[in-house]
Amino acid sequence: MIGATALLLFSGGQDSTTCLYWAKSQFSSVEAVFFHYEQRHRIEYESARKLAEMEKVHLHELQVPAFRQIGGSAMIEERRIETGANDLPNTFVPGRNIVFLGLAGSLAYKRGIHDLVTGVNDADYSGYPDCRSDFIAAMQESLSKGLDYPIHIHAPLQKLDKSGIWALSQELGVLEKVVEFSHTCYLGERGTRHPWGYGCGKCPACLLRKNGYKRFIDKNI
Repeated sequence: MIGATALLLFSGGQDSTTCLYWAKSQFSSVEAVFFHYEQRHRIEYESARKLAEMEKVHLHELQVPAFRQIGGSAMIEERRIETGANDLPNTFVPGRNIVFLGLAGSLAYKRGIHDLVTGVNDADYSGYPDCRSDFIAAMQESLSKGLDYPIHIHAPLQKLDKSGIWALSQELGVLEKVVEFSHTCYLGERGTRHPWGYGCGKCPACLLRKNGYKRFIDKNI
């Protein structure tokens, strides 16, 4: 095991759910934190809460309303999901992972925890600059210096594409749990159950999840 306790940044999506089980395999104890930033639907929170209850993981909940005041993101406002002039999807929430990791670092400090776990990755990061490995390395250094307290940020999915993330969930023995209980769809669609899970099947998040699942299955036929 890496250490005694880890704090997981938990959204209830495929990536952070896979990280939940990875963390449980690496640490003797896992806590999780969910950020309420007035995202456009509650489905991901319900997924995170249910998974935390199932796995007996304490779920901290922090309110971050400032992103609603700043505005301009399809993750918060009811607007069509599309790519902007800067080639970033308008689901990008500027500074979100900076704020989330900062708050998680603060919570970890108060809880006596040195290890943070996050589900960011380079391959399927949708162009988000705050999911890249150089950003994670910079945040680890900044938090450790700013808190004068060693913080280690683990990103076990960093070099994996979605196919590899599905493979990791299978390796951990939790593939069906990730399919059934995690939520990824940007539109909050939970009515249709596909082989890869629930979702509209058309938004960028669903397409990444669906296409990754197909590649994973094709490799294992």
